[in-house]
Amino acid sequence: MNMMRAARLHEIGGSFSIDQIPIPTPGRHEVRVKVEACGLIPNLRNVVTHFPSWYPFLPLPALPATFGLDSAGTVTAVGEGVTAWKPGDRVYVNPGIGCGECRYCRQGEPTRCDSYTFMGYFGFGPGSQAIFERYPHAGYGEYLTAPAANLVRLPDTLSSAQAARLGYLGTAYSAIRKSALRPGQSVLILGATGTLGVGATLLALAFGAARVLVVARDRTALEHLVALAPQRVVPVVLGEGGIAEQARRHLPDGVDAMLDTLGAKAPAELSVDAMGAVARGGRIVQIGGVAGPIPIDPHPFMCAQLQYIGSLWFTPTEGEELVSMIGAGLVDLGLLEPHAYPLEQLNEALAAVESQANGFTNFHITHA
Repeated sequence: MNMMRAARLHEIGGSFSIDQIPIPTPGRHEVRVKVEACGLIPNLRNVVTHFPSWYPFLPLPALPATFGLDSAGTVTAVGEGVTAWKPGDRVYVNPGIGCGECRYCRQGEPTRCDSYTFMGYFGFGPGSQAIFERYPHAGYGEYLTAPAANLVRLPDTLSSAQAARLGYLGTAYSAIRKSALRPGQSVLILGATGTLGVGATLLALAFGAARVLVVARDRTALEHLVALAPQRVVPVVLGEGGIAEQARRHLPDGVDAMLDTLGAKAPAELSVDAMGAVARGGRIVQIGGVAGPIPIDPHPFMCAQLQYIGSLWFTPTEGEELVSMIGAGLVDLGLLEPHAYPLEQLNEALAAVESQANGFTNFHITHA
């Protein structure tokens, strides 16, 4: 039996160990991908240590399990019924998988499925364990199998290492689409210098925003964002006055849209403050997962026609659209500094990403 290496977690809160497990065989309508790069999620250590107590409604796979969310590589085998893909195709694997049978999955919106699951990460409902069992392999293994419908074709101009960042970029892309941002409009990005926020800033510029208000605490990192488009990117420094107050000095009528990219443990008060910068009829899109509660008074929301929208991940179709933008040169990933680690150093890499990561670094695992 042909074997492969996989970094697997054997106990909650433990370290990952390198195990030898069988190379998987793709089933009907599935493909097997040789993983070349997989992103390092800064939150992964929290997920595999604290999620069972913090978020018991977000199930983890049964242990031992292979993790690894954002995988890119080459197709090596296709299952029965697969016609659009062949060995040698370079792909990104969108890890978001629904049940495939509910009305949301059938209409191309798997993120609305009650069983929606991140292969190699965590799930969102009681049906997730069945999906984990069907797709137990992920990016911290040398090979994985996935539904053929979840693949995104990569252009030659996009390396596997860069594609390992598509999870964050795709999340921001889907959020901007939901915000209905139009060329010439304005957007505020809360947490703009984080991994999610930097991608959101790049995409807001690519979507044609005339003003992108970037909100963060790190002045040096903010200046890095301003340098992308000095006439369009406006810094708002946390701790130097209220967010809404600073924003409305630049845009008295408010911003047309707001993307909240702050993480789960960020103060909800920051989100509430930033919402005050949104103009009448504007949209607020939550993609960072701030743990509320966030107080919303329905009457002012009604009178100002504001919308508060939750946006989860992105579909493979949205991934294709994003990759097309990158391939056309509309989104330049050249500012992302690569930080690569071999699979055997996964535990060291997770420690490094927790202490050293910022939105301009691209931490990822490579499979030699």
